[in-house]
Amino acid sequence: MTVRTDPPVQLPGRPNATEPAVTRTVLARLVAVLCRAGAGAGRRRAWLAGRIRRACNYEVHAYWRTRAINPNAVLYEAFNGSGLLCNPEALFRQLRETPDQARLKHIWALKNPRAARHEFRGDRSVRFVKSGSPAYYRALATSRYLISNATFPPQFSKRPAQIYLNTWHGTPLKHMGYDMVDGAYGTANIVRNFVSADYLLAANPFMARQMYERAYKLDGIFRGRMLLAGYPRIDRQTLSPEQSRAARTRLAGLDLGDREIVLYAPTWKGASFAHPDDDLDALLDRVQQIEKGIDTSRYVVLLKTHQAVHALASGRADLARVLVPNILPTNVVLGLTSILVTDYSSIFFDFLATGRPIVFFTPDLADFEQARGLYLAPTELPGPVCRTTTAVAAVIGQVADHGRLPDFTERYRAAQHDYVGQDDGAASARVIDIVFRGADPALALHESPGPARTSVLVYLGGMKPNGITSAAINLLGTVDHDRFDVSVAFAKSNAPARRANQRLIDPRVRQFARIGGMNGGFRQRLTRRRRSAPATAFTAEFTRCFGDSRFDHVVDFSGYGPFWAELLLHSPPAVRSIWLHNDLAADAHRSVGGAKRMLRGLTETFARYERYDSLVSVSPALAEINAEALAVYAPRSKFTVAHNTVDVQRILRGAAAADPVAAPTVQPVAALRADQRNSADVTTFVTIGRLSPEKNQARLIRSFALVHSRHPLTRLVIVGGGPLKAELTGLIHDLNLSTAVTLTGALSNPFPVLAAADCFVLSSDYEGAPMVLLEALVLGRAVVTVAFASVHDALPDAAGLVVPQTDAGLAAGLTAFLRGEVVASAFDHEAYARRAVAEFYRAIGVVEADNLEASNLDASDLDAELAQLAPVERLSQR
Repeated sequence: MTVRTDPPVQLPGRPNATEPAVTRTVLARLVAVLCRAGAGAGRRRAWLAGRIRRACNYEVHAYWRTRAINPNAVLYEAFNGSGLLCNPEALFRQLRETPDQARLKHIWALKNPRAARHEFRGDRSVRFVKSGSPAYYRALATSRYLISNATFPPQFSKRPAQIYLNTWHGTPLKHMGYDMVDGAYGTANIVRNFVSADYLLAANPFMARQMYERAYKLDGIFRGRMLLAGYPRIDRQTLSPEQSRAARTRLAGLDLGDREIVLYAPTWKGASFAHPDDDLDALLDRVQQIEKGIDTSRYVVLLKTHQAVHALASGRADLARVLVPNILPTNVVLGLTSILVTDYSSIFFDFLATGRPIVFFTPDLADFEQARGLYLAPTELPGPVCRTTTAVAAVIGQVADHGRLPDFTERYRAAQHDYVGQDDGAASARVIDIVFRGADPALALHESPGPARTSVLVYLGGMKPNGITSAAINLLGTVDHDRFDVSVAFAKSNAPARRANQRLIDPRVRQFARIGGMNGGFRQRLTRRRRSAPATAFTAEFTRCFGDSRFDHVVDFSGYGPFWAELLLHSPPAVRSIWLHNDLAADAHRSVGGAKRMLRGLTETFARYERYDSLVSVSPALAEINAEALAVYAPRSKFTVAHNTVDVQRILRGAAAADPVAAPTVQPVAALRADQRNSADVTTFVTIGRLSPEKNQARLIRSFALVHSRHPLTRLVIVGGGPLKAELTGLIHDLNLSTAVTLTGALSNPFPVLAAADCFVLSSDYEGAPMVLLEALVLGRAVVTVAFASVHDALPDAAGLVVPQTDAGLAAGLTAFLRGEVVASAFDHEAYARRAVAEFYRAIGVVEADNLEASNLDASDLDAELAQLAPVERLSQR
């Protein structure tokens, strides 16, 4: 046995009876605020009470994160505090029986600590804390060993001296993680916990491959050790006669007598683990129907609900005679069970170790497969699949007569080999040997067979419906995922438009949706508001968000926020680049409502440029502008170029889609098409962009008014939302254009509107490389645009008509289209995409040989295309 030698860890001093003084001060102030809220303001008082609890927990957590780690403390949490359950419970009991681990102090996090205290009364090595309490956050911050079968909360960030074992809670039958419909949204805290763990426990190779590596996309990113040592909780199914009698005694309220147990153990149903949709009346009815069809003098039917459902079920008096209490570990109950009846629960995998019969009762199989999905087909399950309680009762009768199910013998044996082949009753001991004694885990390691890929982390920005988000989503679909392991980061949001954009992220991409905030107490937060947080705080925050992940290349694709610009600089060593999507100096000094709202944030972002390896503009002209305007912040050699990519298939699918969000706003265009059927002279112009000063839709409206006065069968559709909506609405009214101009608001899918129009128009004062121009070209629309600085870079192959940035100039461009002088241009999107992705690879620092192979360009092709770029771009590509 190889014993790990850990660095010495200082024992914490004796804690005070009270928490740090700053906590007491903050608490006193918040209580005073709560009292002032008034007794009648119930909702506000509840909101303030929640804020007080969170503030106190942040204070306590921040304080204890500065204290020494207790090298003998083990914190256990199962199902977010539901009880002494699952793998953590099995390891806890094994550790207490292991002589050389007697030094350990065991801390259980429970929602209801009182329910478990009686068993360990007088045992000073075991104590309980309430999940989410100040005592919980102290234990989370100072315990040497952390063991969970689910997730620790968003505030959790593993400290360097801590050892984190995540056991999860079963081999999955139903789809998990990214394999679920819209599954990425729910993975945020799960993936964050997994990549923070030192050890992940897999019950079998299937679980390691299918769940951890594929469903949660850990292949290529997880740096800990994935153990195939068996499942500790299955050890608990092996019961001596004395243990069996003791366990049955704990079920005394269920009137077992000498009868054998038939355990009905369905999984939870619904879209949210926190809010299951299980019908308890239906569960009770099924138990009763099974009872009617079997010999109840020999068998008793018990109901074991999922952890997510038990709190609801335990409050039902009519379930009391059949409901298995949550205080008894599920695997102990399985050890007492003669026949298991389940549906899609992972519990059946554990039960295979007993060798006893399994019946699958799946009345909703077709609906469940469609809504959630299963990893195994019904024909692969190691037992009969029944659709009715009558059929279930008949199978139980067959077992009663013959003692087994001979038709499933071979399938059952194969399942035992695949899923419980290492469960010999000693899994807990093996895990303890590795995690607590530091034994060599080589024989128990799962090794990923996948080849190593270059890892890239991309911060996408706020995920709002805008050009940056569109460009980012296009890029993710263009990258060569066989060569690059791509992760993205963004702030998790419930806003419908942002969630819609999240769903558009390429499914091959791993998502780190940031939840929670930086750790720290009141003083630290106040310091961050007055000046930037210290480097150690950002390093800790990177660890909180990304665990132990390492990336070869780190990209701030947004480039507009100082927080993320700083955070990404605290990744482990990597090549770092930041994008400049516009004339950022102009953006910084742009006034909205008399205030330069972006000046401070962008100035703080500029100050970080010197620490980035590449400053990437999205066109050569824009790179020249930024290099000149921002020269005080970074040398010219750092400025480079990567054109935005375009996802042609997404645009075409969007244009053809009957998007329920977009459909109502397409009605104005549909009405215009109706006009066209009556008169071939009706023409529709469209523009798409945020309603903000730099887009200057006011100029377009004024120009359109000039044209409409001479050509009344013209219409203008403006797609987008923003701060100038009221102002633009007033302008439309003042110019008597209410029947000719439509403001649709922001659309999650604007492509049907763009496809239905005749001509796309852009009236911006300045732009970077607006994605909407490329999107218009893909859809075969003619383009009229004003002459912003980078316009010729933004319009490939001299497509479209460029006019002066005046009302008269733009009106002349619209008139030219009406005269047939502006037509749609052919757009070689494949050649454009090849060049754009090659530029991206070079901009983020991928070596040239990789660029050429990944982009399918040979050296002469690339040199020829680069020769057409501006000097600043050629310089950066040396």
